Amino acid sequence: MLVNEGIRAREVRLIGANGDQIGVKSKFEALEMAQSVNLDLVCVAPNAKPPVCRIMDYGKYRYEQQKKDKEARKNQKIINTKEVRLSPTIEDHDFNTKLRNARKFLEKGDKVKAAIRFRGRAITHSQIGRVVLERLAKECEDIATIEARPKMEGRSMFLVLAPNAEK
Repeated sequence: MLVNEGIRAREVRLIGANGDQIGVKSKFEALEMAQSVNLDLVCVAPNAKPPVCRIMDYGKYRYEQQKKDKEARKNQKIINTKEVRLSPTIEDHDFNTKLRNARKFLEKGDKVKAAIRFRGRAITHSQIGRVVLERLAKECEDIATIEARPKMEGRSMFLVLAPNAEK
């Protein structure tokens, strides 16, 4: 933000300390008015013609902005993406173990990326991998929604599950 002598414009539209419009003044007049009440001249809209400046306590303003930013960061939820790797020829017990891990991640609120890596000639039967991913999605449908359908990327196929929104 442009403050006091950092403002480059010759004329500015001035707003007083209590929010009232003072009008278009020269930069020096505006600076003198701000200094006479022991406050700063802060440019709040530098792209306007002429730029809009306000008389305020800049230190107090920055402190309040930092408090607002900190509060906003405190309230935001961070969603991680966990990955579960499967193979196209996975057996039932192994599948159930991977399913249990995926459900645990989803219940914690994380997204799950299920990946199948095709080795060698297995890539010719990519529909088998698609069936495995769809089975995983069907087993998790009570606690998750499919965010990205199964799709191939190189020798891998991916599916992204997101936890259901909390009610």
